[in-house]
Amino acid sequence: MRLFHHNENGEEITTHINCPIGFISSYSHFVNQTTSDEYLQCVTDCELLRVSKESLEIIYSTSVAFKDYSIYVYQQSVAYHESRARELASLTALQRYRNLLENYPAILQNVPQKFIASFLGMKPESLSRIRKQKH
Repeated sequence: MRLFHHNENGEEITTHINCPIGFISSYSHFVNQTTSDEYLQCVTDCELLRVSKESLEIIYSTSVAFKDYSIYVYQQSVAYHESRARELASLTALQRYRNLLENYPAILQNVPQKFIASFLGMKPESLSRIRKQKH
């Protein structure tokens, strides 16, 4: 799955690709119960489980273990997004591609190049040039 939005030029900007299996959400909008400008798209066959905020609150109130697990998932998500922001700000396009290749090789097999390029903060043509270079 991918999470994306449209920029001011109407282009799709992929902000997250969910691989391996995990949680994906426009979290701040979920928590605040506001309308999101982000979209979710399945790029491969997916089996989805959906939960409302109200149902999640009920689960939290009845299961300390689930609440603790949710806190752990949230902490991991914050750490991932901090690392991703650092990478986008400080690494070259080639370095970002190599990191993706090293850490999430399945993405390259299952996700269209245009989505990968957007996720890495580049145009598809740039990703194509990088892929032709020696890794």
